[in-house]
Amino acid sequence: MKERNHAFDILCGICIIRMVSLHIMAFCGQEDQEWWREVMRWSFFFMSFFFFKAGFFNKGTSSGTDMDYLKDRSKRLLVPYVTSGVIGLVVYFSFYFPLVDRYKKFVEPLEWSHIWMKSGFYGNSPIWFLFSFFVVYMMVRYIDKVKHLCWLTVFFPAISYWAYRTGNNVPMSLGNVFIACYFFYLGRLWQWAMCRFEVRRLMAASWLMVLLFVVLGFVAPGTYNMSQNIFTGNALMAVVRATLVLCGLSGVLLTARVPRIPWLCFIGEHSMVFFISHYPMLYFYKFTHLSFGRSIYGRVDDALILLPVVFCICSWLVPYVERVPWLSGRWPGSRRASAEVVPRQD
Repeated sequence: MKERNHAFDILCGICIIRMVSLHIMAFCGQEDQEWWREVMRWSFFFMSFFFFKAGFFNKGTSSGTDMDYLKDRSKRLLVPYVTSGVIGLVVYFSFYFPLVDRYKKFVEPLEWSHIWMKSGFYGNSPIWFLFSFFVVYMMVRYIDKVKHLCWLTVFFPAISYWAYRTGNNVPMSLGNVFIACYFFYLGRLWQWAMCRFEVRRLMAASWLMVLLFVVLGFVAPGTYNMSQNIFTGNALMAVVRATLVLCGLSGVLLTARVPRIPWLCFIGEHSMVFFISHYPMLYFYKFTHLSFGRSIYGRVDDALILLPVVFCICSWLVPYVERVPWLSGRWPGSRRASAEVVPRQD
């Protein structure tokens, strides 16, 4: 058996830690701290990494019938999307009457437009990602059917930018799927390069891209929030910098063949469990405290409590959630992408 390359597990683990920490900081009202905003500004690209990773390991989407492909992607993405969304709804609305009774109204605004405009559920809004991922896979399926059409995806970030400039009124928050499709094909192109160029050249090019990402961050700063499809600062540089750092970081780690970092790689290997589980936990914590008249907003101590507790509970849940296909997307007989990538040595 080939030795597993842990580069993508490490990057995936960092992404999950960033995402969970961001949500904890937001729940506790700490997201506007200057130091935290700097962390977010320099790590904005990590949500795009999942689409990049999917393209990197993708072997093609044009084989088989359309119905078989639809069923497969629905089982892997839509079923966990719906079930984890329902769990979030149950947690969220189980506190509705206790909170209304105490405060004479519900503590968060509820809108009917949420049904058709947002792909996240009340109680588990981060799962917009699974729905967008499903749509991207369907887009890629039909793009791959037309020879050379994939090269047009280089212009897809412009469509997401147009959606942002016009108010992001795309149903189901799907303004982000176009730029996500771009990152998918970027990952596929980078995998092609990794298999055709020798290690020293790849390492040098990767370090150069990381350096350019840092330099451009000072010279022409720009960031992109994929969950809300929001560009900040220089929009073009946001796409360029994300492109550079996704290829650069993955290239550095893949060619260096870094050793396994146990807990970080564990999170990366089981990212789905952490992803679908953490947000209902945060709402349970928040609403339980509100039911007793105590807000966690503006409380640093609650953030410090939630960080280890959420990660520990999610880690404990891993074997239980992954046994349930309609939550984990791991159905019997389904194949998973290999993490083994071997650049040329000559």
